[in-house]
This record gives sequence, structure tokens and C-alpha cells, in this order.
Amino acid sequence: MSVHSFEKETKGGLSDENIESAVRQLASDDRALTFSDKEQRHIVRRVDLRLVVTLGSLYFISLLDRTNLGAASVAGMQKELGMNDKNNAYTIVSLVFFFTYAIFQAPALVFMRQLGPRIFLSAIVLMWGAGFGFIPTWQGMAGLRVILGVLEAGFYPGCVYLLSTWYPRYDLQKRNALFYLIGSMASGFGGILAYGLQQMNGIAGHSGWRWIFIIEGLITCLLGIGSYFLIVDFPEDSPKSFHFLNKAEAAFVVARIEHDRSDAFVEPFTVKGYLKHGLDSKVWAFAWLYMMTTTCSYSIAYFLPIILRDGMGFSVAKAQCLTAPPYVAAAIVMAFQAWLADRMHLRGPTVVFNALMGIVGLSLLGYTSNNGVRYFGVFLATISCNANCPALLTYQSNNVRGQWKRAFTSATLVGGGAIGGIIGTTVFRAKDAPNYRPGMDATLLANALIVVIVAALSFKFHRANKRVDAGGKPIEGLVGFKYTL
Repeated sequence: MSVHSFEKETKGGLSDENIESAVRQLASDDRALTFSDKEQRHIVRRVDLRLVVTLGSLYFISLLDRTNLGAASVAGMQKELGMNDKNNAYTIVSLVFFFTYAIFQAPALVFMRQLGPRIFLSAIVLMWGAGFGFIPTWQGMAGLRVILGVLEAGFYPGCVYLLSTWYPRYDLQKRNALFYLIGSMASGFGGILAYGLQQMNGIAGHSGWRWIFIIEGLITCLLGIGSYFLIVDFPEDSPKSFHFLNKAEAAFVVARIEHDRSDAFVEPFTVKGYLKHGLDSKVWAFAWLYMMTTTCSYSIAYFLPIILRDGMGFSVAKAQCLTAPPYVAAAIVMAFQAWLADRMHLRGPTVVFNALMGIVGLSLLGYTSNNGVRYFGVFLATISCNANCPALLTYQSNNVRGQWKRAFTSATLVGGGAIGGIIGTTVFRAKDAPNYRPGMDATLLANALIVVIVAALSFKFHRANKRVDAGGKPIEGLVGFKYTL
């Protein structure tokens, strides 16, 4: 059955309940991908716009809400809420988010798979949007951050998982990079936005730092409502999702996945079957890699404005605005790497290159005295950890099969990222200002461990691929499937 004959037949009224069987038949046919190249590009562009851009915009506001503590801190939050070196309140407020964020990831993805991403993702974005601008004490701020962790637990791994269900393995890093690139602009331009918002100081009796939370929270709520009408569900459900794709186009998307890795359709859920994926060592290797990367990325997101102000002597305005250029550079490198890695079908070498760049950048930032050299180090360190995030998402997605394993691995990967956030917020302590040497040492060690873990995975994957070439046991239960190095 070709796509065009499928389209002709389904115009007669094929029920949604029979779509899966028809698509399975189509996906097993070598003629399944018979849309013209131009038609295929048009379908993929529509998917990109509706899926990647929408999720990236939500990730932007997610990171903005999660990391605006640094901007609010230099705008007066610590003083007004009584945060100081003795109570270590800023570290506590930064830290508590990550505990619930890590704990609720795995169950959240099960819930999203059952409820559907459109309802699930839009609802949690709407719910986390309000409250922070009106908190009277730092203890109240810490409590809200705990709730924020629960709500955001399903967002990032949910987006990563949803993207992986729509694209073949070697089209994925470009999409992960675009998704992450849109989101990471929050870290780059969030400081500039925060500086503008804090100029509202005194309006309605609220401090400038409170207006940062109030306005950004309002934007979050509006995006949460709008996203309900834009987010698309899983590809096999897309004909039922506001007619985003017709049945033939949906069949084409699913057929691409079936031809690539044969896991487009979800198998029945069982708790035992879901948790058994934790017995695979590479699942935890990916989690460790992401943990090491986010140790660096969260450290930079939370503490860069403070380091620029206290460690390098810039004013509040300059400290907030100087966070933007390194993120612009990271976006350029990230986009180029994604194109190159997808073209060459390589993942591990990209990750190692970025980690080595991070080692150089953090060394310049932490162990030199010239501000120009240190700021160049900021560029290298920021590029390193931000470019490695989409690279690792794709590295993981390319090397697992099965809907529930993909969901479990997405949750553990991002859960590792949450632990990296805990590490990043605790190793940079107020008492270590202005040089923050323990934090610098920890992030240097994290990048070194990335190199070691990727080397070990590459050795494992290379040996497994050689066994497949020799006619040995299939990888991930699929004959012909090979690991992406």
C-alpha cells in the first residue's frame, strides 16, 4: 500500500480506531515513503513549526521561571527577604526545587503518555506561572520552589520524549538543538529582560525584583493557555489532534519511524516492564553524562550574574546584560554542531569536544585574573555545557528502542540533570565569593568525567556493533539495529 493509495482509501472514512492497523500495514511496505521530496519537506516543516517551535517557546519560559533567581538576587531579593551568609537562604531556595524535580520525573512521563502531551504539558505550564512575586519570606519562596519542581518534573523530559517519537534518529539532533536553542535564550536574554522589569521598582508598592516574577509569571500563564491549541500529540494520534496532519501524512510520519527503528507504536504498560529498563547500564551512563553537563549549565545560569558583579566588578546593569553574548555564541555553535552531527551520524565525539572546551573555559574563568580573559572563559564554558545538552539528548535517543524504554530513559536522563542542578547550586557557596574555587573545581571535574564516560560507552557500543556485523545477538531486540557512536 502506497501513501497515495492509503490517502485515497482513508478519504472514504477510515475510523480513528483503525488508523494504527492501516499505518502498520503502510509502514511495513517499502513504498510507504512515496511522497515526493518536496511534499516530504513540507510535512516535516509543518511538524517543526507546530512541535519544535512550540515546545521551545515553552522551554524558554520554563527556564526563565527556573533561573530568574540570579537576576532577582542582584536586583535586591536577597536583602529584602533576609537572605545572607549565615542562613545560606539563597542556596536553599535554589536547591529545594531539584529534589521534587528529580523524584517526580519517571511517574510524570507515564502520566503524560496516558493523558496525552497536549493536555498534560499545557496544564502544568499554566499551573506553575503564578505566585513568586508576592512571597513575603524566603521560606515561602523555598516552599513555592518545591511545588515548581513537582510541576516542572514532567515538562522537560516530556518534551524530549515527545520530540523523539516524531523524528528518525539522524534527523533528531537538529530538532533537539532548535528546541534547546529557543529555550536557552531565556538564560541569555533573561538578564536583559529582568533589568528592564526591575525598573518598575515602586509601581503598585512592589520592589523591582518582584516585578520580574510578576510579569514573567503572567507571560507563563498566557503561553500555557495558548499552548493547548498548538501542542500536538503523539504522531499516531495526530489525525485526532486538531487535524494537524491528515491520515496519509500521519501515516508517512509514523512510517519513517517504523523504517528507522520499528518502535512507533506504544506497547501495553506494566510497572514491572517500565522499571526493568533500569537494569540497562547505558541508561544510567546517559543520566550521569547529563548530570555532569547540568552541573555546569545550572552553575552558569544561577551564578554567572553574581560572578560578573562580585567576582569581576561589573555593575548590576552590566552583570545582567553581559550574560547574553555567551548564550548567543552557544546558539551558533549548537546549531552548527547539530547539522554536522546529524550529517555524520556521530554523537560521542561531539560531546567530548564540548567537554574539553568546557575544561579550557572554566580554567580561564577560575584561575586567571584578567577580566577580558575570564570573560572569554565564560564564552567557552557557556558554549560547552549548552551545546552538550541537545547533543546528549540525541545521543541517548539514538541508542534506545521502545516507547516505554524511551520514556524511562528520558526521565532518568533529565532526572540526572536535576541532580546536576543540586550539585551546581551547592558547590557555588556564598562564602567562597568572589572566586568560587570549590565550584570551579567541581565543574572542571564534571567535564573530565564526561570524557571518561563517553569513552567507556564508545568502547561498549563499538564491540556491540561488531557482534551485530558478525551475525551475533541483535541490539535492543531489533535485527540490523546498531548503536550510534
